[in-house]
Amino acid sequence: MTKRTWTIIGVANVSASLTWYQSLFGLPETPPAHDHFAQILDSDGTVLLCLHQWGAHEHPSLASPDNGRAGNGLLLFFRVDDCKLALARARRLVTPLEEEPHVNPNTGTMEFSLRDPDGYYVTLSATSVE
Repeated sequence: MTKRTWTIIGVANVSASLTWYQSLFGLPETPPAHDHFAQILDSDGTVLLCLHQWGAHEHPSLASPDNGRAGNGLLLFFRVDDCKLALARARRLVTPLEEEPHVNPNTGTMEFSLRDPDGYYVTLSATSVE
C-alpha cells in the first residue's frame, strides 16, 4: 500500500508561487490548475507541494496570513538529486540565501536554505553525499 503526503501552504499569488517553485526545482513551467490552487509535480507525477490561495475557501488554517506568521513551525525540506544545479537556480531567485551550502552533520549531505515569496523557509538537500 502506497502512502503520500500532500503538503499544502497558503500563498498570496498561486501563479507566481507556482512559477517560483517550478524554477527552483528546474521543472517546466505549467499554468496552475485553478486560480486558487496548484500542485508542484515531480517529473514522475509525484506531488511535491500544493499551493492554496489564502482565503479561497473555508479552511480555517488557510483563511489569512494575518492569523499567524507564514511558515512558523514549518520547514519545507526537499531531497534533490541535482543539488548543485538547484543551488544555482536558487541564487537566481533570492539574495541572500537563509543558509549557505553546508554539510548537514546528521545526513552527511550538502544542503542550503532560502525563503519563498510568501516567507516559508525552504531547505534543499542532496539525496547523496557529493
